[in-house]
Amino acid sequence: MAKLKALSTASAIAVLVVPSTMQTATAANFNPAPVYQDFGKYSTTISENNNLTDIYFPKTKNSNSKSNSFPVALLLQGANVDKSSYSEYASIEARNGIVLVEPNRKRTVQIINTTGLFTETSQVENILAEIKTEKSKPNSPIKGIVDTDKLALLGHSWGGAVGLSAIANLCLPGVCEGSYKRPKELVAGIFFGTSLRKQPTDEFIPINNSGIPTALLQGTSEGVALPFRAERTYDNIQNPPKALISISGANHYGITNTNNPDGPRPDPSSPTIPQDIAVETAARWSGLFLRASVLDDKKAFDYVYSTGDALDKNVKVTSQANVAVPEASSIFGLGLFGVGLIVWKRKK
Repeated sequence: MAKLKALSTASAIAVLVVPSTMQTATAANFNPAPVYQDFGKYSTTISENNNLTDIYFPKTKNSNSKSNSFPVALLLQGANVDKSSYSEYASIEARNGIVLVEPNRKRTVQIINTTGLFTETSQVENILAEIKTEKSKPNSPIKGIVDTDKLALLGHSWGGAVGLSAIANLCLPGVCEGSYKRPKELVAGIFFGTSLRKQPTDEFIPINNSGIPTALLQGTSEGVALPFRAERTYDNIQNPPKALISISGANHYGITNTNNPDGPRPDPSSPTIPQDIAVETAARWSGLFLRASVLDDKKAFDYVYSTGDALDKNVKVTSQANVAVPEASSIFGLGLFGVGLIVWKRKK
């Protein structure tokens, strides 16, 4: 059962108790499946750095309709994980109404003297600039359907650390080349199997997300990015909305098409959940988080922060979200004094 705590912006405090029957009814009326039935995909090259990139986008009945304006999401890959390993996950995100950009960022990381697929923070601004150009090309598959005023970040492992530092407006050694300034278009981020900490001291870095909705996805059978590190990282996200979504039985590669894909360090811990279910679960919660955070989908918001983990046997959610106080008439006769801000703190 969710625990609710009220913080007042006036002198009085209001406590809201939501009947469980109301939550059940809300959940029953919501379908968490992707909004769109189909997606498109094409490949291009990022002009700034020549990175090979796949772009996924939702397909609609009228793809040129002005009513279709989909936000952009950048998928930041794990260290040495090829972009092709995320195709199932990426296709589901596209069907949730997102133009997903998935580059292979190959570079040398000086602090570890290693060359490979390693994402970094400059990609955030590079991708945003590229999509602004791409959407205006006459023959581009995404011409006229992209909202470049909204950018979200998705990430895995190393890429998750890059995404967290990007949201916190940090330029950290290894994950940042040169300088970085968080663009105003960056509005949300959700990351799988990751933490933000200094090595080798294991000192966790505070994440001043400035109110940008930020979430972590974590497999309970992780042998690489250990669950306690995700918990510590979640605690260090300074502002709600935020969520820690644990997927029972998933390991470090619960987001990729296959367990332990070729290239990256394998996870010695075997998953206890089928790979397709792990990927679908990670993608569904990612998509709903983005719909709640970027597209202002109220029902998706309720699913992520209130009802979803009760409906999904494979998931446990710890979350905190700022929610506007309803009108007094909608609180079923409970007293409401002053104007307040309800902060939902929940742990299944």
